[in-house]
Amino acid sequence: MYFAGYSYFRFLVSFRSMTILDSVAIQKILPHRFPFLLVDKIIELEPRVRIVGIKQVTINEPFFSGHFPGAPVMPGVLQIEALAQVGAILALREFEDRDSKIPFFTGIEDGKFRRPVVPGDTLMLEVTTLRIGSKVQKMRGVATVEGQVTAEATITSIIADRPKEQ
Repeated sequence: MYFAGYSYFRFLVSFRSMTILDSVAIQKILPHRFPFLLVDKIIELEPRVRIVGIKQVTINEPFFSGHFPGAPVMPGVLQIEALAQVGAILALREFEDRDSKIPFFTGIEDGKFRRPVVPGDTLMLEVTTLRIGSKVQKMRGVATVEGQVTAEATITSIIADRPKEQ
């Protein structure tokens, strides 16, 4: 019985850490690039409903040099931005012409910062759809580290036509 339970536990752990979209696939969906791409991989995806992404937080992040020297903490607003990027992946997947689209963050409601995120943390970014349309998206995001909430917010964005390069 112990072995069967252990096998089931290992299955759940390995299933939960499966990569649905890696960084290459994410960059085919999102317009963001280093140093502002804040999602490393997507591990769960239920189209138009829910998505879970991962950000491996390392000491090499550019914001740590100034936030704060000697006591590095990931800025809460960047945690919210990471949630918005995960939400944008969920929304942009629905557009066949996504190369001609760009997501714009238009609002944050009920944003709360609960716990510091530091180098070495694995930030789990879960976003659930409240409203997904052809232009306006509204989603609820919760960021966690080891099951503890670090940041949460309701995020509103629009999907606009990408400006033409000149």
